[in-house]
Order: sequence, then structure tokens, then C-alpha cells
Amino acid sequence: MIRLTLGLLLLAVPAVAQQGVAPGPTLAGVRSKGVLDCGAHPGAPGLGMMDSRGVYRGLDADTCRAIAASTLGDGEKVRWTVLTSTTRLPALQAGQVDVLSRSTTWTHARDTANGLNFTAVNFYDGQGFLVRRSANVARAADLAGATICVTAGSTSELNLADWSRTTGVAIRPLVFENNAETQASYASGRCDVFTTDISQLTGVRANLQRPDDHMILPDVISKEPLAPAVRHGDDQWFDIVRWTVFALIEAEELGITQANAEAMLASTNPNVRRLLGVAGDHGPMMGLDRRWAYNAIRAVGNYGEIYDRNVGPNSPSQLPRGLNALWNRGGLMYAPPVR
Repeated sequence: MIRLTLGLLLLAVPAVAQQGVAPGPTLAGVRSKGVLDCGAHPGAPGLGMMDSRGVYRGLDADTCRAIAASTLGDGEKVRWTVLTSTTRLPALQAGQVDVLSRSTTWTHARDTANGLNFTAVNFYDGQGFLVRRSANVARAADLAGATICVTAGSTSELNLADWSRTTGVAIRPLVFENNAETQASYASGRCDVFTTDISQLTGVRANLQRPDDHMILPDVISKEPLAPAVRHGDDQWFDIVRWTVFALIEAEELGITQANAEAMLASTNPNVRRLLGVAGDHGPMMGLDRRWAYNAIRAVGNYGEIYDRNVGPNSPSQLPRGLNALWNRGGLMYAPPVR
């Protein structure tokens, strides 16, 4: 009877932090520096690359800005470290960056043997092929004998080898150290085909001198769930990065935008109030301010806004939402509740 009574008492205690928890090593380090060190892509249109004014833009870039806003209160407090496909994982492992938000595919080996934790998918992608229309190629099965540009140290390189082996389509891979070299080699005609994630191919095609002379084949040869990654060993930082991504997705579902976030503080919707920090102690549970999600949304907007301006209808890529639509609109984007 005593055990039952104690159990009932424990169940009655609200699962909220009365006081904020102490910052863990990564959060403490970020606050001490006053800046978030983010691993960045040397040039992935729509995901992460410098624009003509020297500003780093893209869906992954905005993810980093959201994390900076949730932890430091300012989405511009980001220091970008440009990393190649081969240097990105070691840089995160060694502590050179606090988070890797760089079109990196969540795989078993990376999530286990490499000592990393992938947080939450911010883009569902798949690998495809970019070809010249003049080649008269309709499907990937027609690529026998083609020279295919691919970047070293990427899942694209491994997927290409697997695809060739399983389909029996003999190809000639031409491997380059970084994406910029790979793109330039395709553009100059050194190879017949460029293969990488379709999101990147769409951006690359849009930036070619004559985009209509090129096409992306309909074949998708892999699953590429892209997600920000952190190091093993700091659960608090893992929670912060993961829930920042979730907060952007939840904001879209709840109709909270960059423009109306301030007004939504007056909402009577309990889900909105918890997300924006009006009710509950969800920020302090992670060592953050109660307005952690509000700060992230004000910095970059909700997930839909980020998508639309970087890879969607307001961008050169013009990618449909597809799998990246919200779960209640036919997609896979789903955030657990903040409660």
C-alpha cells in the first residue's frame, strides 16, 4: 500500500523542470565562445553555399542559424567551417565543429562506429543522375559505358558502385575530392553524367549555363535521409539540436511563422503556448531559455518557410515538397509533441 501511494504521488508530480538544468560541455562551450561552430558544405545549391554577397545560404545553413538562435538567442552567431566529404566526419569527431549540418546522410556506420549521433531528418533525399539531353538517355539502365562524375567520401560514391554491381550496368566512375570539382568536371564535359542527391542535382542544373540542355533521370537509386549530426557523449546537446529541428516542423504544423511568432505568444492553444515558452519549462529542461523555440522561429521561420525559400517554389531548384511535406499533408515530416 505504501509503495502504491508513493507511486501515485510520483505520477502526480508535473514532468517539468522547476529550475533550469546546468549546461553540458557542448552548450557551455558554445556559450563561452559566443558562437556556434557549424560544419558547412563547400557548395550544395539550396542546402549550403555562399551567395554572391558572401552570405552562407541554404536549408542546412538555416538549420544552423536556428540552433544558434535557440542556444545563444541570435541566429547570426554562427561560424562556418567548410568541410569536404572526406573531412566532415573527422572534423566533428575531433571537436572542430559543434554540429555538422552539411547534407550528410544518416547511415548505420556513421551513427555507430564513427561515434556520431544523427538528430532529426531535415531533408529526405535520394540519389539520381544528371545527364545532357543530347545523350538521348531516358533511364539509368541506358548508362552502360558512361563516365560518371562522383565525389569521394560520399554515400553517392558507394551507392554508385552498389547500383552498378546489382544492375550489371558497367560504368566508368570519375572520382573527385570535393563537390565543386565534381560539378565543374561535369559542366566542362569531362564526364557524361553527374550523380549525387537529387536536391543537389536540381540546384546544379539550375546554375548551369543552359539548364534546359540537361535533365535529371527519373531513377532514384538510394535513400538519403539528411540530418544534422553531433558527437556521442553529450545527451543534452543531442536533445537541443534534435528538438530545434522538431520545433521548426511543429511550428509549420501549428501555423507559427517568422512574421506572426510574436503575435502567437498570445495564443490560447496549449500546443502553441508550450512551444513558444509561454507555458511549461521545456527550454530549461535542456538548459535553454523558455523562448528557445520562439527564438529559432523568429530567426529563420518554420520548416515550410525554410524549405520554400531554399529549395522550393521561391528558389531556383523548384523542388516539390514530396516526402518533405508534413505528415498530415502526405509527407514524412513529423515532430513529437512538446509536452
